[in-house]
Amino acid sequence: MKKGISRRTVVRQLTVGAMAIGPLSQVSVLAAEPQNRTTLKGNIHHSVCRWCYGDLDLDTLCTEGKKIGLKAIDLAGPKDWPILKKHGLDSSMCNGAEINLVDGWNDPKFHPVLIKNYSDMIPKVAAAGYKNLICFSGNTRGKTDEEGWQNCVTGLKQVLPLAEKHGVVLVMELLNSRVDHPDYQCHHTAWGVELAKRLGSENFKLLYDIYHMQVDEGDVIATIRKHHRYIGHYHTAGVPGRHEIDENQELNYPAIMRAIVATGFKGYVAQEFIPAAKDKLASLQQAIRICDV
Repeated sequence: MKKGISRRTVVRQLTVGAMAIGPLSQVSVLAAEPQNRTTLKGNIHHSVCRWCYGDLDLDTLCTEGKKIGLKAIDLAGPKDWPILKKHGLDSSMCNGAEINLVDGWNDPKFHPVLIKNYSDMIPKVAAAGYKNLICFSGNTRGKTDEEGWQNCVTGLKQVLPLAEKHGVVLVMELLNSRVDHPDYQCHHTAWGVELAKRLGSENFKLLYDIYHMQVDEGDVIATIRKHHRYIGHYHTAGVPGRHEIDENQELNYPAIMRAIVATGFKGYVAQEFIPAAKDKLASLQQAIRICDV
């Protein structure tokens, strides 16, 4: 404190300054306001996977999600689309054509059903104004990588021309085989990238699930930088446990999001963690803010 300035003078100056701003209660509100704003930076398009909030009806999830910055709902099928449209939300990843997670394109015996399902669904996705439709490799069941690639190429090439015609992207999800999906074939980014190269179509991309790929291979940011041209969508969750993406898990999500933004990605990042906290919507809001870089 400078010589000649008393504590009383300093207090009086602070009081005058506070009066110029407003009552102390208003000062507190102003200080807290930035944390409560729903305005986001816009570099990440935020979505959430429907199944993670199955205890909420879809109307409620849409209403509350919009308040905290969601632009879309992920993994939504035709029966959900009218509700999404009512709320002005996108279906960032459509589903409903797949058989399940284990019976996929890597096995020719499933091709007749899959070709029919996807041939029916692709025009519906386009007519609804959506873009992404999920698909799965299926389990290996003893197949080599080469057999899996060849079978996927044979099957997917039966529906890719239709997807190209309608502007729909078939997006194969990368799932870990160590913890959650034993024997799943597309469980490494390199496997999915090789399939994308063989198909040679901009209407086939990968769903890079950050949680799953951290579990199975790690090296998340370097992988995104190297293979981003083959990635059409992202999912999040905390590791280990698949819960909130906060400081209690090992992934640095702000750094990962900055790496995604740096690639020029303009698609969606969908939260797919299973909330452990009692207030699930608060966890979702926190995750959106963590990813809003």
